[in-house]
Amino acid sequence: MAPAQNPISSKHVAVIGAGASGLIAARELHREGHTVVVFEREKQVGGLWIYSPKSESDPLGLDPTRPIVHSSVYESLRTNLPRECMGFRDFPFVPCVDDFSRDSRRYPSHREVLAYLQDFAREFKIEEMVRFETEVVRVEPVDGKWRVRSKNSDDLSEDEIFDAVVVCSGHYTEPYVAHIPGIKSWPGKQIHSHNYRVPGPFKNEVVVVIGNFASGADISRDVAKVAKEVHIASRGSEASTYEKLSVPTNNLWIHSEIETACDDGSIVFKNGKAVHADTVVYCTGYKYKFPFLETNGYMSIDDNRVEPLYKHVFPPALAPGLSFVGLPGMGIQLVMFEIQSKWVAAVLSGRVTLPAPEKMMEDLIASYAMLEALGIPKRHTHKLGKIQSNYLDWVAEECGCQLVEPWRTQLVDRGYGRLVSNPENYRDEWDDDDLIKEAYEDFASKKLISFLPSYFPKSGR
Repeated sequence: MAPAQNPISSKHVAVIGAGASGLIAARELHREGHTVVVFEREKQVGGLWIYSPKSESDPLGLDPTRPIVHSSVYESLRTNLPRECMGFRDFPFVPCVDDFSRDSRRYPSHREVLAYLQDFAREFKIEEMVRFETEVVRVEPVDGKWRVRSKNSDDLSEDEIFDAVVVCSGHYTEPYVAHIPGIKSWPGKQIHSHNYRVPGPFKNEVVVVIGNFASGADISRDVAKVAKEVHIASRGSEASTYEKLSVPTNNLWIHSEIETACDDGSIVFKNGKAVHADTVVYCTGYKYKFPFLETNGYMSIDDNRVEPLYKHVFPPALAPGLSFVGLPGMGIQLVMFEIQSKWVAAVLSGRVTLPAPEKMMEDLIASYAMLEALGIPKRHTHKLGKIQSNYLDWVAEECGCQLVEPWRTQLVDRGYGRLVSNPENYRDEWDDDDLIKEAYEDFASKKLISFLPSYFPKSGR
């Protein structure tokens, strides 16, 4: 931890977004003594976990003039990690066993996650800091501070000056659509998973789903309940891959990547197989986009790399006045939000200092060079993968907070292992009861739960 050189100070801070990252950022900033205003375009907290049956007019999400629907949650969505590892560290995501309206499953629905975030916001009185139905339309530096222009539900704009801005606006709204040779002349329908809600529209269709992780695995099996056939195009599979999967509907196949789309309606895979498809569903991820941010060209997004960002949080020349919480993709998302937020709050108060801007840039350039040497594409800069624990421990040490519990990272690793090996049943069949017990014993030892449960969630095996 870098020692503070200045007296501890309180800043006036704007937080953009009241999803999971914005909620924990607001709490940590407030705990550190800052005054906080959270700007949230929706009527409630929860961010991406707020389900809406609405979808966009452009199913691929490519039209820049389209009215944007910010939810990417589909009706059947359940978490893809167990709840024990998901919660904030001093507010565990444990079942509300006395409330029968809540989902007590180990891998609960999106509604349970939203309820948890609402519980968190109430517990720490965060809603008092939030301006609902208020969208940030411009953020720019001015005379060492930051001007934030917002627009409310009556379309009235207001400019305010803040000492700092923390961007917590998420990155699951702007679809990334993979390129398929020949797709422009292909006559079928196309949709990105951002606009998928329910399987009904795909009844009796032949559907090709691009992507076989998380949303791809979920949506392909959801659609298979009503579709004639579902074919998964998996980039991670060998070119010769062609396998019929054992699912109750007996209509799901996995292939290698798509070779080309043809104007006769067929989709040809690299394994040589071809199907005449009605719809292609892209489960191909999202792009970072911050349309409100004006930095006079200093910051940019190049092949989905937000740059320059020191440790995925601080742009060196604009730090600490501008920061980002929640950019990297990793398993223990909420804990990452929490640790990053503690760092930002401590830096803004002067309790922790950052390196000089030129030193941060040197570190950043070295990290880019390492990614290139390892053959990691630029677009994967913010995907931490196996180094997530090292990253979080580094940030935790900088701000003097607790390192990530080993049981938490082990739950993530084993959870993802089950997802890959048993995508049909991994949410209801597991083999890590030892880690469940360790997690609950940890919660109890820290007095985060009032008693150790007499039973733990049972595997369906």
